[in-house]
Amino acid sequence: MHRDAPCAAPANVTRQNQPATALRARAAARAGVLYGVAAYGLWGIFPVYFKAVQSVPPMEVLAHRILWSVVFLALLLAVVRNNGTVAAAIRSRRVLIILCVTALLIASNWLVFIWAVANGYLLQSSLGYFINPLLSVLLGLVFLRERLRRWQTVSVVLAGVGVVYLTIASGEAPGIALALAGTFAIYGLLRKIAPVPALAGLAVETAILAPLALAYLVWEMTHGRAAFGSAGLKMNLLLMAAGVITATPLLWFTQAARRLRLATLGFLQYLAPTGHFLLAVLAYGEQFTQVHAIAFGCIWAALIIYSVDTMRAAQVLPVTKPE
Repeated sequence: MHRDAPCAAPANVTRQNQPATALRARAAARAGVLYGVAAYGLWGIFPVYFKAVQSVPPMEVLAHRILWSVVFLALLLAVVRNNGTVAAAIRSRRVLIILCVTALLIASNWLVFIWAVANGYLLQSSLGYFINPLLSVLLGLVFLRERLRRWQTVSVVLAGVGVVYLTIASGEAPGIALALAGTFAIYGLLRKIAPVPALAGLAVETAILAPLALAYLVWEMTHGRAAFGSAGLKMNLLLMAAGVITATPLLWFTQAARRLRLATLGFLQYLAPTGHFLLAVLAYGEQFTQVHAIAFGCIWAALIIYSVDTMRAAQVLPVTKPE
């Protein structure tokens, strides 16, 4: 009897700890949602910033975004003492080569988006980021041999119908949307096979691009074409803020990703293109025609199907607790 008594204590302790564990899990999930909404919400209003600097050539805006991101990310990683992940990425030749490619992809994505916002193509940009999750699924099928569930297949086909209809009805392919979706989907695919934490990965990518960005800015300044230093204090500060604006939502995203199920995070990602869409139509007066309504309708229907299917498939996954 006495030997059996100690065995009861752990079970009792476990039962007592269950409510506390559940409370911590719910608190983590709530915090994750807040971080996720903050991250995707800020990404959703990015066009406001790029509209504010639209008088600056897109290439110069891109160069400043790269350089000030390097500075801010270096400071941020030093504060959180996470430089080890950067060192590990640099030591691996395979990972470093992949990050060189992803650096070019993310720079291309940024440049297309900056140009699109400055030239009144924000609506098409939002289309690109709505398409992106479905294109990522398609790339997973082709390159990673990931199987598509039935409703995933339906969603990809329906999105394709929307893009084809928009191309035929408008007489031209939505090049900006496809460029944004394509570069970001391939970027995500490569980052998946070279798993590096988001902040550390972006720090390495921007560091790879920094010499080119610096050389471009020096060239423009020596030829008297650079806006930085000549466009006034307000514009200088806006350009310098590009690093903070780039890194902050990514920091919040990493906090959300640690706490939320993938299905929840996947649902929140639509906040960003929704913000772009609303700004394009309501704030910047871009034309939303019947053709757009049908094309977007197909893609939104595809996203609803995709999201519901993903959430059903993820019901058995546990909530990720913070480390």
